[in-house]
Amino acid sequence: MTSPISFREAFRFWLKLGFISFGGPAGQISIMHQELVEKRRWISERRFLHALNYCMVLPGPEAQQLATYLGWLMHRTWGGVVAGALFVLPSLLILITLSWIYITFGDAPLVAGLFYGIKPAVTAIVLQAAYRIGSRALKNAVLWTIAAASFVALFAFDAPFPAVIAAAAVI
Repeated sequence: MTSPISFREAFRFWLKLGFISFGGPAGQISIMHQELVEKRRWISERRFLHALNYCMVLPGPEAQQLATYLGWLMHRTWGGVVAGALFVLPSLLILITLSWIYITFGDAPLVAGLFYGIKPAVTAIVLQAAYRIGSRALKNAVLWTIAAASFVALFAFDAPFPAVIAAAAVI
């Protein structure tokens, strides 16, 4: 971190992130990286990637864990609690509202078209995020090969995640 971030400024950031973070964990992590590392420079690249690696090994939602941990880094216990809560609650309210709209008006062509049109945008956000973070974390051909082999093992052969992690650690 460069200089101390005020709790109020961090609160506003986590609230905004909670409202705009769609696209699953890859999109959410990408937004956190772009905002916290590149734009605001609140967290160093190295610390962010270290935290991300740690959160990806833990069971549970890595984007949620990453937000909570980064909030804790900035403002200790209350920073983690606030970051974790604000990361989830606005999105939860949005999803409840969208679910109600879909259940109530889902048969209307306009609403069905809007929901159908969101899919490619979310896919593009996720792919762009995976590429951006992958290109920063995978610095040589060996790491790219391990990542590709892990992807194939997980999705083509349905290998258990702990086995893939153990195999990558051996290499």
